[in-house]
Amino acid sequence: MYLVHQIGGWSLQRNLWEYIEEGFLQIHPTHEAEQKRMKQLMEQYRDTPMDLADASLVTAAEVLHLSRIFTLDSDFYVYRINDATRLTLFRNLVLVADFCR
Repeated sequence: MYLVHQIGGWSLQRNLWEYIEEGFLQIHPTHEAEQKRMKQLMEQYRDTPMDLADASLVTAAEVLHLSRIFTLDSDFYVYRINDATRLTLFRNLVLVADFCR
């Protein structure tokens, strides 16, 4: 939501919420095992450092079997899914902005 706000303010955030409400996008709920994994990742990457938002994205990618994510955070070049697989970063803001309209 932060990035969406930077691109188009509240009106673009509202559009994103509409996609969520209509079921086009889903917010991934976390479970206890995922929260433990987030803590483990934050400890593993403590020298980077990894914050909770980063850990939640990596954990969601692991659980959902995804290897491609959108981020502007260069730390994701360091992070690995299941401690082995490199993430493919999707960094094209134009496509994201078009998607959210």
